[in-house]
Amino acid sequence: MKIPRALHSWSVTPRRAVAIQRELAGRVIRRGRVGSLRLLAGVDLAFSREREKCIAGVVVWDVRAGEVVERHVARLPVRFPYVPGLLSFREAPAILVVLRKLRREPDVFLFDGQGYAHPRRFGLASHVGLLIDRPSVGCAKSLLVGTCRQPGNSKGSTAPIEHDGERIGTVVRTRDSVKPVYVSVGHRLSLNAAVEITLAACAGFRIPEPTRLADRLVAREKTRT
Repeated sequence: MKIPRALHSWSVTPRRAVAIQRELAGRVIRRGRVGSLRLLAGVDLAFSREREKCIAGVVVWDVRAGEVVERHVARLPVRFPYVPGLLSFREAPAILVVLRKLRREPDVFLFDGQGYAHPRRFGLASHVGLLIDRPSVGCAKSLLVGTCRQPGNSKGSTAPIEHDGERIGTVVRTRDSVKPVYVSVGHRLSLNAAVEITLAACAGFRIPEPTRLADRLVAREKTRT
């Protein structure tokens, strides 16, 4: 898969990283739909036991056939410190390496992390989505910023996530009576579309199937270190 040149350097200080987030957040497109969803790429990460390498994994899942059509992993040395709110600077370089291995062009990229639901509206799904200029969704297991109420107990129930008087995401129940996930726009999709895609990607588990499989992929790779 061809990826455009990065819009910034990765060798930056945390202060500069915050400035980059603020500069690029305005470029995120929060509208759009996918006409015919077929291939959905799930992206997840793990770190080696000594925390010196980032292990990125991508699984391309055929939504209609319910099967994996492609999977890849990549390892890259960690160059950026752990700073809450700046995790994309620690993780995105390895993600970009693994995405370049893709032979197919997914319709949407689904990230185990935040998108617009971020203090500076520029979480991992938005950062990488903007850099690759593809439709992307953030689907996190926990709330990073903002407030929300719990949705109903049935699958498909939703509730808004709000912060500073703005709706920044949606809490989504992906399975009856299990913990919800926290969905936000990554890039080039509306929030409603992001929620629809998340629900379409679920195959009986709380976590959407592509990112669930990507999580298993990087967990297996981690044991090889």
